[in-house]
Order: sequence, then C-alpha cells, then structure tokens
Amino acid sequence: MNKHRVLVADKIGPSGLAVLDAADDVAVDVKPGLSKAELLEIMDQYEAVIVRSATKLDADLIGAGKRLTVVGRAGVGVDNIDVDAATRRGVMVMNTPQANAIATAEHAMALMLAATRHTAQAHGAMAAGEWERSRYTGIEMAGRTLGIIGFGRIGREVARRARAFAMEVIAYDPYVTEQAARDQSVVLVELDDLLARSDFVSLHCALTPQTDKIIDAAAIEMMKPTATIINAARGGLIDEPALAEALRSGRLRAAGIDVYSAEPPPADHPLVGLPNVVHTPHLGASTEEAQRDVAQQVAEQVLDALRGEGIRNSVNFAFQMDKETRPWLELASAMGKLHFAMAPGRINRVEIEARGEGVAEHIRAVATGVLMGLLSGFLPESVNLVNAPALAAEHGIAVSQSEGIGALDYPNMISCRVFWKDGNRAISGVVFSGTEARIVQVSRYHLDAKPAGIVLLMLNNDTPGVIGQVGTLLGEHKVNIAEWRLGRDEAGGQALSFINLDTWPPDDVLAELRSLPAVDKAMVVEL
Repeated sequence: MNKHRVLVADKIGPSGLAVLDAADDVAVDVKPGLSKAELLEIMDQYEAVIVRSATKLDADLIGAGKRLTVVGRAGVGVDNIDVDAATRRGVMVMNTPQANAIATAEHAMALMLAATRHTAQAHGAMAAGEWERSRYTGIEMAGRTLGIIGFGRIGREVARRARAFAMEVIAYDPYVTEQAARDQSVVLVELDDLLARSDFVSLHCALTPQTDKIIDAAAIEMMKPTATIINAARGGLIDEPALAEALRSGRLRAAGIDVYSAEPPPADHPLVGLPNVVHTPHLGASTEEAQRDVAQQVAEQVLDALRGEGIRNSVNFAFQMDKETRPWLELASAMGKLHFAMAPGRINRVEIEARGEGVAEHIRAVATGVLMGLLSGFLPESVNLVNAPALAAEHGIAVSQSEGIGALDYPNMISCRVFWKDGNRAISGVVFSGTEARIVQVSRYHLDAKPAGIVLLMLNNDTPGVIGQVGTLLGEHKVNIAEWRLGRDEAGGQALSFINLDTWPPDDVLAELRSLPAVDKAMVVEL
C-alpha cells in the first residue's frame, strides 16, 4: 500500500504525533527547525505539511511541493503561510480554531486584569524588597465597557468571561450577524463607535490586508485617554510605534501585549520596557490543554483530508465537507461537466440555485462543484475544489446565485444555468434518500438520469424506431447500454437521450450514430 507522506516541520505536541504514528496509511517525518533551503530540497516528497508559527511556508516552498495537497496549521493564525499561493496551486490550508479558543480568551482576560491592577509591576517591586501600595492603585473592570474587535470563537469566549466581571460588551465584526451577537448578549457596533465608547479594546480578528494596523494613530485618537488595549491575536493588528507614543504621552492608559509584528521582538522594540505595558511572549495558546488539543486536532484533520473522509477548518475552502455535503457536491460537479460538454461556445457566466430544507446550506459546495466540473473540461490536471473559484475568476467566469432556474417542483433541488454568447442552458438535479443523485432537467427536457460514468448524450427527432436503431448499432460494436433515460418536449418533437454506457464508444461508432437520419447531435462525456 502506498502511504501518504507527511512532514511535521515544527514542534507539535505528542498527542498529535501519536495520532500520526498510529495511522497505518501514513509515513511521517518529524523535522522541525529546517531552513528554507533545506525545505526546498525535500518539499516535493510530501502530500501534507504540518506547521505551527515558526516555519514560513511562502510561495516558493508551496510551489516546490509538487505532491502537496494539504497544509495543516497547529493554531489559528495562518499569516506564516502564503494562502493565496496555496489556493492557486489547489493546496488546502487548515487551521485549528477551536482548540486554543479557551486558552487565548483566558490569557486575554489575564492581560486585562494585569494591566488594570499593575500585577506584574507590583510583583517586580515586591521581589525587589519594596512595599508601595499607593503607587499601584488600579481600577475596577465592573461597569466598564469592553470593545471586542473580531467576534469569532475567541472573541465570544472573551465576552462570556467579561460579562461575569459585570462589564458591558460591544463588538465590531463585519462578518457577524446582529442576531449572532444578541445570542451572546453583545451589541454589534461600527468600529469608530467601539473605539470611542470602550474602556478596554481587545483584538481577536485575523490579520488580513483589511485589518493590518487596524489600531493606528487615527484609531487611537478616537479612543478615551483612560482606555487600555489588549492584543492576544496578531502583532500586525497594531501600529506599534503609534501605540508606544500614545502610551508614553499619556494619550492611552495601558496595554497588555502578547503578540508582536516580529517575534521575538527586537531589543529596541518601541513597546518593550514601557512601564504601562504588560508583556508576555506569545503565550495565548500556551496551556497544556490547548497544546494537546491543537496537536491532536491538526493531525486528525490532515489525515481525514488525505483519506478523502472530510474537510474541516480550511481557510481557503469555501465549505465543510461531510457525508451530507458530498452527494450534492458530486451531483454539482457532474452538472458542470455536462454544461461544458454541451455548451457551443465559451461559458462566461454561471447562475446557481439551491432550493429546499437542508440543501440551501450547501450552496457554496454546489457552486464550487459546478465550477470544478466545468473547468475540468479544459483544465483537467490543475483544477480541484480548492482552486476552482479562483481559476473561474481568472478565466473571466462570473458566478452568482439566482432563483427560478429549475422548472420542476422537487422539495430539494439544485439548478445551474450557464451563459455563453447568444445562448444559455439550465440543468437541475436532486439527491434522493441522501445518496441517490439524479439529473431531472436539461433545458426543456425532463428526465430521471444517473449522472455517473460514461454517458452518451443524444438529441434526436421523436420518431418511431430511433431507440431500436441506436441500440442495434451500439450492440453490433459491443458497446453495452447500462441505462437509457429519455425526455422529450412534446410527442413527435425533439427528444434528449441520456444513455449510460459500460464502455467508451469508438469514434467511428459516434460517426455512424450522427449519420442516422433522426439524430441531430451525439456526444460522449465521462462524469
């Protein structure tokens, strides 16, 4: 049995290594601390790479991974991974957002308490033999406002703990609904409002081009001079020189900092050494429980992805892959292949519809599947579920959701209409009993066809004897028919035949089919 090869490029907990070692279908190399040059020499050997934050997987390294399909990040932040390069190559990037949520939330609260009550400074003074109670008078957190920037898993855990301290909690997150915030007894506000109202601002968002230095000099000017900033997320979220200047001048009261734009921070870092800053060396996820859970989770996720058993927590994969999603995804991919085979010109637009309870939630999987199937017609070696949306955009294919594409009335159905110059076509499908996929509509033709294997598509006049002529011709050439489904627009009009075959018919057989008087078109596609 060929084993999946996995490189563990950073130190992870023994629980994760135990999961990998127990897998009979995996060969694991644990090689932390390699240089970029050393990694470049060996990257082409591995299907998966697991890292923490030390190894920087840039475009060069990802490009060198000719067999690479999965990158697992043992932790939340993926700023040490070139996600765009991975996406273009079709490499899945996974993180482990659940595993360290509690640890990071607790550490954010610890920083908040330490900055509020001068804990570190008072400890240092006592250790030096001093006793100056009045010098370290703090403030109470009860009754004050905490503004959380980024209301994901960690932000919500911080909110729960802050409410236990009788704090008012507001949050800014453009990707969270007001209902989701209300469920946590938190009010969503705009960023400017949050900065102006908050006594404490705690950062819990990802580092992206949109959030880079989200706390800069202009943001600090909006804040109360008595405010405290807490950052246990990513150093790049703060303009560190601007924050240092505000803390030195008294424009802000204090800060609790666990992360830095460069780690470890240089000796002349502007924040290091300021008396009103509490520092820790990136300890947010540094608990025994979090280290155990993050290592185990990333190992399990990588194994599931390599085995095709499921996809979880991928930052560049538009949906979670599970047993409920897979049948709809496979149906959508088959629909995309049909569209490509039948389109008379270049497809420039795709409209997607998912109707029915339990289906609409799979709209992203459906859209991705359609695009992958469509693009596989001319990019068979380079398209997969990770890069299909990006490749579609590169090739000028617009994608949108729409309604009313399918003409049939099923309780659960997906439909896709593609457009080319001067024309369009719609295809609809359903999944019966959670596993049985069927094509039920192609243009104006209604049928019940199995979208799998080798399919002969035939457009013919609805006249007597056509089925017999086609069956005889295929039989003479030893091409067996597995299933024949037919839809017609009206009696005596045109009919669309969807014929599942056991083998691919030779070109001369297709030529003979097309020469039959009743046959207008005939083509073969493998779904």
